[in-house]
Amino acid sequence: MSTRRLLADRRARRYLAGQTLSLIGDSSMWLACGIWVKDLTGSDGAAGMAFLFFTLPALLAPLAGLLADRVPRRRLLVVANLAGAAVLLPLLAVRGPGQVAVIYAVMFLYGCLNLVIAPAQSALLVSLLPGELLASANAFLRTVRESLRLLAPLAGAGLYALLGGAAVALLDMATFVAAAALLLTLQVPDPTPRRPDRTGGLLRHWAAEATAGIRHLAGHLLLRRVALATAVLALVLGFSESTAYAVVDRGLHRDPEFLGVLQAAQGLGAVLGGLASAAAVRRFGEVRVAAAAFLAWAAGAALAAAPLLGPVLVGRVSSGAGLTVMAIALLTLLQRSAPERLQGRVYAGFELTTTVPQTASIALGAYLIGVIDYRAVLLTQAAVVVSAALLLLRADRLAPPPSVPSVHEPAPPAAEPTETVGADR
Repeated sequence: MSTRRLLADRRARRYLAGQTLSLIGDSSMWLACGIWVKDLTGSDGAAGMAFLFFTLPALLAPLAGLLADRVPRRRLLVVANLAGAAVLLPLLAVRGPGQVAVIYAVMFLYGCLNLVIAPAQSALLVSLLPGELLASANAFLRTVRESLRLLAPLAGAGLYALLGGAAVALLDMATFVAAAALLLTLQVPDPTPRRPDRTGGLLRHWAAEATAGIRHLAGHLLLRRVALATAVLALVLGFSESTAYAVVDRGLHRDPEFLGVLQAAQGLGAVLGGLASAAAVRRFGEVRVAAAAFLAWAAGAALAAAPLLGPVLVGRVSSGAGLTVMAIALLTLLQRSAPERLQGRVYAGFELTTTVPQTASIALGAYLIGVIDYRAVLLTQAAVVVSAALLLLRADRLAPPPSVPSVHEPAPPAAEPTETVGADR
């Protein structure tokens, strides 16, 4: 019923259509750039560097969140989408291996734009929809994202094979422009944020502004525990980058290409999880649903330790569903538990608390897989994630999520005496 209400809203339809177009372009571009570098250089490592350049800006997340809270969000998204189209223009001139640096530079700027767009999208959604529809909107977008991960990379690779990297860049540019056009037609409350008090020195002021989201997470009992539990999960999440190859090679005794089958199974689970998540969140609440999703992911890791195809495939479906459902539940919780003026920074702060440990876990997993049995690594993953799920369940008992005023209702005064974060003043 909530999904039907969501799609009956003309503004929601335009917003979701624009974001879907953007996701189509993104999903095609990421894979195509790696293939492009591989073709130009013949190096697997050089191809992997394309994704590394895309992820490098992640440490700037607090500044991106601040931008999303200091600039009217609809306008920011329009400019960012148009900038995305402009950023891709240099790719049209790439002809040989001497221009690989151009692809790397474009991917770095692409990552910077993605860093800005993500918190602004999340915050704009809070302004656009009543709270009871947030889970449905997040579930819709996540399900589309996971569906495109199955289809769009193949389409992007096929377009690259037929017409080259420039054609994929043109497709992505067109989706950026279309998304900006749809946003321009969107009527949504988008007031200019009030100017904060800058007493105490400019440097101190900007430091406090940029870290306001992280400090809100730390000062909010429920969100602090949720962030801790998610960080614990992230400490082992990156192990999967290495264990996946070991499962195929040492466990199933298949060629590396068979990993595509496992990825398809995970994608199927992600789509199924996305379809069921909104109803689950409405019935059981974000924290309990996220805890169940953690357990589903842990079950998938444990099943992957079995040297049998059936359990491994079931585990992949379970892991895919778990990752998607936890992302939807946690994003909805952040949107409902953060003040409107801090939406971008809370989103970015939460991303930072998970991205850093996950990045470290990729390196740790690559080391561990070389010194201990891959099954021990998988079972360690499962045990740690179960512990994280128990932390979430404890958080749910101690501090149920507060009711955050909707932007469709009168908001309280900006300087409430009960505020836990004062940096935004």
